[in-house]
Amino acid sequence: MEIVVRLDVMLARRKMRSRELAERIGITEQNLSLLKSGKVKGIRFETLAAICQALDCQPGDLLEAVMPQGDGITAR
Repeated sequence: MEIVVRLDVMLARRKMRSRELAERIGITEQNLSLLKSGKVKGIRFETLAAICQALDCQPGDLLEAVMPQGDGITAR
C-alpha cells in the first residue's frame, strides 16, 4: 500500500498557490514542494494540522492510501 499526497488537488480547490500556503504555515516553498510531490518519508502532525487549518480540510482530504496494481503476485 502506498500513501499518495493530494495536496495539489486541495490547493486547486481552494484557489491557493503553494507560496501562499507555505507563508501561512511557516515552512519553505521547497519543503512544501517536496511534500506535494510525495518525496518525503513523513510529516509532523503539527504541520499537517496547520495545512488542514489553512485549507479548511481534513487530513483525509490530503492523504490517500492506494493499493498497487499489477504487483506480479498471483493466487494459486
